[in-house]
Amino acid sequence: TASHDKTTRLWDAKTGKLITTLHGHSDYVWSASFSPDGQTIVTGSGDNTARVWDVKTGQLLTTLQGHSAWGISASFSPEGRYIVTGSGDNTARVWDAKTGQLRLTLQGHSHYVESASFSPDGQSIVTASKDKTARVWDARSGQLLTTLYGHSDSVWSASYSPDGRSIVTASQDKTTRVWDAKPGQLLTDRKS
Repeated sequence: TASHDKTTRLWDAKTGKLITTLHGHSDYVWSASFSPDGQTIVTGSGDNTARVWDVKTGQLLTTLQGHSAWGISASFSPEGRYIVTGSGDNTARVWDAKTGQLRLTLQGHSHYVESASFSPDGQSIVTASKDKTARVWDARSGQLLTTLYGHSDSVWSASYSPDGRSIVTASQDKTTRVWDAKPGQLLTDRKS
């Protein structure tokens, strides 16, 4: 779990017992995600970094540095080779999960990037922003593929369906929208 006390806690899902606490961030920890193989965890923090941890030992493996504002979200690509981070510096960045080397910077949002995640095939990335849009990017080149317009307030999260054909967005405007992932066309609009 992510925490405001600058730590991340790993819990046993069956027993609810605390396994370990990861210390190292110097500000709030906003997000935590497992790698697909379950061997590592990535955390995003208000200290402008994301960190990769070994699950078994709790050891810090690498620190992803380069954002100029807090890291709001961090998640692995489907095969676990890359990590995408979203930040208060209005960018998302793609990193090598083992070395921590920056691969791509996704620029174009005019406000915070609240979430960023890979498609199930790892070929694209969707970002959600306080600028009222979600954007779809090519994960290899960083090229903007489409912008999802329609929300009237901050878009807090965006993610792909398991088959990669749809994207769901959730917004402060009290709606959830489902989009066709390829052309970015709105499929459904639900008010909460």
